[in-house]
Amino acid sequence: MHHKTRKVVHFNVTSNPTAEWTIQQFRNTTPYGSVPTYLIHDNDPIFCSKAFQAFLQSSDITTKKTTYRTPWQNAYAERVIGTIKRELVDQVSSLNEQHLRGLLTEYIKGYYNTHWIHQGINGKTPIPSPAYLPTSAEDTILEATPILNGLYHTYKKAA
Repeated sequence: MHHKTRKVVHFNVTSNPTAEWTIQQFRNTTPYGSVPTYLIHDNDPIFCSKAFQAFLQSSDITTKKTTYRTPWQNAYAERVIGTIKRELVDQVSSLNEQHLRGLLTEYIKGYYNTHWIHQGINGKTPIPSPAYLPTSAEDTILEATPILNGLYHTYKKAA
């Protein structure tokens, strides 16, 4: 997740994460040398592993490990994980990894990054919405688009 914009830039699903799998996900997130200066992470054994720490060091990324049992030290990540859990995972039963990946893709790309407003970025969305000309309520026609088979809807002005 990009801290400034709150945009989820990469996600993936596996039932058995390893340090090598996590390193590859990090590479997929930061293509063409666009690595961050810092990586904030918790005390998960994968992030604390020698392989992952060696990868971060070889990439010139400073690791910032949060204190044990202090989720508020990485509040942005904790917030997005909690939101996805409450709004998607707790609402829809996934059948397998592929199904969960599809659900996450639809939720993140079709709703969270484009329509979910964030208080921390002044009520804006991570990917800005198009600007519409002002109209009166009586003259405005909205089109609803269902997300996740109608669990959520997005709205835009009809032409």
